[in-house]
Amino acid sequence: MKKITVLFILALALLLVACGGEAELGTEDNPIAMSFVPSGDTEDIVASGDQLAQMISERTGLVIESEIGTNFAAVREAMGAGQAHIGWLNTFNYVLANEQYNVDVGLVTERFGSSTYLGQIVVRADSGIESVADLEGKVMCWVDPNSTSGYIIPRIELAAQGLDVETAFANEIEAGTHPNVIISVYNGDCDAGATFSDARSDVEEDLPDVMEQVVVLTETAAIPNDSVSFIEEFPEEMRAEIEAALLDIASTEEGAAALEQLYSISGLQEADDSFYDEFRADLSRAGIDIEELAQ
Repeated sequence: MKKITVLFILALALLLVACGGEAELGTEDNPIAMSFVPSGDTEDIVASGDQLAQMISERTGLVIESEIGTNFAAVREAMGAGQAHIGWLNTFNYVLANEQYNVDVGLVTERFGSSTYLGQIVVRADSGIESVADLEGKVMCWVDPNSTSGYIIPRIELAAQGLDVETAFANEIEAGTHPNVIISVYNGDCDAGATFSDARSDVEEDLPDVMEQVVVLTETAAIPNDSVSFIEEFPEEMRAEIEAALLDIASTEEGAAALEQLYSISGLQEADDSFYDEFRADLSRAGIDIEELAQ
């Protein structure tokens, strides 16, 4: 009788563990969620994200699922909630995620051999806008309030050049992506727009004359590039495997094409959180308090 009771208890315990215990991360039952911000063409990001996930899986044996956030902040919040484990975060979103949730950078992107980039304000060539002061009373297009080069830094730059960005514009439109901003300016839906430099090339195939019709009014100071970041609880050994896999992927022809399609990335390099310290200092000098925004 005692033997039967002991066996029953053991069987019940095993059943409870099987039902209630979480499967190991990186398996079919508990895949690693890798999330991307929607800063470009959604179809391109989905396709290249899936391809990168597959290439990481082939190199590591880990099960990776890619997804795209509904907006920039959604990826950050998903990481904070543990619903996304890896985030391809734009610069401002990363700094905020680090402050809020201790998300940590592993790799930063390169474009044209550089780990920094510029923001720009663009206008139609025939708009009559020749200086920042001429933006007064105009319709302005932004990417997303969490976009570094499509909102945060351009507003700082315009303010530094004497424009009161809180009151200057007749209307402000949130276009969602950098290509959408360029297209909106091209079509005359906005008088001006903010994007990374040079987002015009992303729509040149569909709008062959975009470089002539949409011109750069002013550029921002250098901005550190976006990151591949990990949630605080992510296993160190697994993180090292994924970082090594991505660096290897970036060195291959197939991987380079996927990264180019994703966010016009030409390479990846290792980095730590101090890479963003100068950017934090720039925000502080502009009166932006990251700790306050994180609350």
